Amino acid sequence: MESQIKRNVMRRVRTIHAVRPFTGGTALAAVFLVLSLYAIGRAVFVAQVFRNMPAVEDVFAVSRFFLSAFLNTDFVVQALTIFVAASALWMVRDALKVLTQYRAV
Repeated sequence: MESQIKRNVMRRVRTIHAVRPFTGGTALAAVFLVLSLYAIGRAVFVAQVFRNMPAVEDVFAVSRFFLSAFLNTDFVVQALTIFVAASALWMVRDALKVLTQYRAV
């Protein structure tokens, strides 16, 4: 027979265990990534950017195109692009950290 106190404590433990993955730096980076991508999608006609892009085989032309597109856009889009890159790098860093911990075990 379980007591009321034990049920309350275990419910709180399960809640904390369920919420824990959403409180770390990776979750925050994922939120920033999604919000930044959404804001870029609202500010830029992304389909038109891909239509104007040169052939993917010409790596130097593609890199010049994206550099030119980045430099000739609004400051807000530039800042959001930097947020996307930083969030993606943060998530990759955390994923590599988890993988190295997994390999060590």
